[in-house]
Amino acid sequence: MVWMTAAEALDVLNVRPQTLYANVSRGKIRARPDDADPRRSVYHRDDVLRMARRANGRRKVEAVSAQAMQYGDPVLPSAISTTLDGCLFYRGHDAATLADHASLEDIAALLWECTPEEAATMWPTGANSATATAPSATTPSAAAQLAAAPPGGALAAALLALARRSASDPPSLGRHGPELRAEAASVLLTLVDAVTGAAGESHGPISLRLARAWRAERHEDLMRRALVLIADHELNASTFATRVAISTGASLAAGVLAGCTTLTGPLHGGAAGAFGQLITQAQTHGAEAATRTWLASKRPLPAFGHPLYPDGDPRAKALLKNLPKVQPHEELAVAAEQQAGELPSIDYALSVLTAACGLPKDAPFVLFAVGRCIGWLAHALEQVQASRLIRPRARYTGPAPITAGIY
Repeated sequence: MVWMTAAEALDVLNVRPQTLYANVSRGKIRARPDDADPRRSVYHRDDVLRMARRANGRRKVEAVSAQAMQYGDPVLPSAISTTLDGCLFYRGHDAATLADHASLEDIAALLWECTPEEAATMWPTGANSATATAPSATTPSAAAQLAAAPPGGALAAALLALARRSASDPPSLGRHGPELRAEAASVLLTLVDAVTGAAGESHGPISLRLARAWRAERHEDLMRRALVLIADHELNASTFATRVAISTGASLAAGVLAGCTTLTGPLHGGAAGAFGQLITQAQTHGAEAATRTWLASKRPLPAFGHPLYPDGDPRAKALLKNLPKVQPHEELAVAAEQQAGELPSIDYALSVLTAACGLPKDAPFVLFAVGRCIGWLAHALEQVQASRLIRPRARYTGPAPITAGIY
């Protein structure tokens, strides 16, 4: 639900009504008249949650920990990425600026802290050259690759390939950095092979490999930009799952598998599918009506809004500036802002990229999984260095323990 009543906002913030109204007057919390009763106001959920997180320092540790877990970001030290003033940074570098020129392999070298020598030898010959050798005549056609893919498409192929490696790869615990970084590159290429259906065709940068698999070579630079922008996003659900698995000493492949499995859930990996439904409704009933109906169902509007970016997702902005406007996406963006105060997220930008370039239906998932694999592996490597188990505590809410009278 995008908007909250005053009672709901006050319950989350744990403040007096005057404090809520003061935050509205200062522009920190957006408000608008309630459709059901214009005499009352409703308050933007993301703004309220953001203010609540800022106030956590004044609350008891138990309450803070509970809210942190509910939001999805228990605090772990990390030097990989962060958000600041509406921008995303990879080890201090603005991700949007990097997307203008860097390859995904460059981002891997940055996030994995590779030495220049490692970066030069980690990938198959020509992996960082846009002029790498073209695939041979024996390269399977797109149709042949699709026919060979397992039921479930790219997601199933990725899970199966990573599961096979997880069953045999050595544990990550106690191994040296250079060895693990070389293995990280191998795990990434395993994922790329799986989702493209072109195992062993490791010619050229990863963005070009995807473009070839989709017969969309002329759009390769747009794919490169998307992959760079997706590479990491702090401690999201899939990254946390990866770190938990690696904290047990599991292999890098097992950690990436843990991250990839979270993409099967609609709340983290399902935005593209849900947005596809919204697009279908917009094509039938118009964007304004489709958006109104979706919001009336009390479901979050897919591909719009992000708690970390109240002024708009910088990743979406960086990608959309290089894409043409397509319909009904553009009309949906207008309706989403007018009716819900929400701006496009990176999921929206990936959908526009897919439509503008004529990419396969599962392209948003493939681009997200391949790009984010860089971040999963960066966090895996960082967690190996931390060398400690991640084990949150539970606050028991069940029936009181029975300690007497049972024989």
